[in-house]
Amino acid sequence: MRFAVIMAGGSGTRLWPMSTRLRPKQLLRFIGGQSLLSIAVGRLRGLIEPAGVYVCTSANYSDQVLADLAMLPESQVIGEPMGRDTANAVALSAAVLAQVQPDSAMAILTADHIIEPLDVFQNALRTAFDMVDQYPEYLVTFGIKPTHPATGYGYVERGTELGSGAYKVTAFKEKPVEAVARQYVQSGKYFWNSGMFVWKTQTILKQLQTHLPQSYEGVMKIAAAWGTGDFKRVLAEIYPTLPKISIDYAVMEKSTHVAMVPMPVNWLDVGNWNSVAATVSPDAAANRAIGCQLASLDSSEVLAISENDHLIATIGLKDMVIVHTPAATLICPASKTEQIKQLVAQIQQQYPEKYT
Repeated sequence: MRFAVIMAGGSGTRLWPMSTRLRPKQLLRFIGGQSLLSIAVGRLRGLIEPAGVYVCTSANYSDQVLADLAMLPESQVIGEPMGRDTANAVALSAAVLAQVQPDSAMAILTADHIIEPLDVFQNALRTAFDMVDQYPEYLVTFGIKPTHPATGYGYVERGTELGSGAYKVTAFKEKPVEAVARQYVQSGKYFWNSGMFVWKTQTILKQLQTHLPQSYEGVMKIAAAWGTGDFKRVLAEIYPTLPKISIDYAVMEKSTHVAMVPMPVNWLDVGNWNSVAATVSPDAAANRAIGCQLASLDSSEVLAISENDHLIATIGLKDMVIVHTPAATLICPASKTEQIKQLVAQIQQQYPEKYT
């Protein structure tokens, strides 16, 4: 059986004030009235059977996930009691799926990207699943062909072709400075690291046993209680003790059998308000409105967002982001949106647990 696990545990601080500790960005319905999570699940339609779709999220979000995905039973939501980075989210998911069906393959997918066209995405996943069926010792990642020298993404270096549309991975590169990123793009050998993977469930567990034994032992004990009344207790007792580390550092950069399948899609990481703006068509003055009415006088390149059909009116503004919620309003230049995370940290100190 083929499984897909959608990672949906992040809080999305840079999309404050809409995204908060209690309501993360992947559950906000600001993309055509849909949440990023529901869009991610929709991409799997016709590729993965509904019984094979799982979501790994914060236990605090489990009820919201089930409300957002009415077709998903509670047994297909894996709730982390606390975030321990991606290696442990992967380990826990793999250990649970090994209990459900030991001889299986699984995809690890993201819940915060817009990926188009759909058929290209699905074809890449089929290629990866076919790859691990043929070469079960391999871990497969997906490379996004870079469109510009981005410094905010990690890169994957493509090596020799393995066949079936897959390539050996020569190296993983951390987020580069702009000059290095430009060299990567010009070489044609480097792809953006998508953060999505396919592998045999038993293969990733063996890799975790080798490279991250403490996590492996912990999640196997947790998974042994899956489906029993003791599961939440065992999870809460063991999971917070696991070493916090990403799957890239823990396994992918150490494994000798890593392959890449190119995924030639339009790939948008919806990580800040500028990327959200890219999902909406602008008016004649390059203004964009989501969930609100916008009245603008002598204003251009304004992104206005609200949750309740609020009217946002502007005069003489250019290149601004305005986000209104019942609890808080953000106003900042679009060029400063990367500082929102810093602002949220300040707000948390000034008003503990009230607005964030």
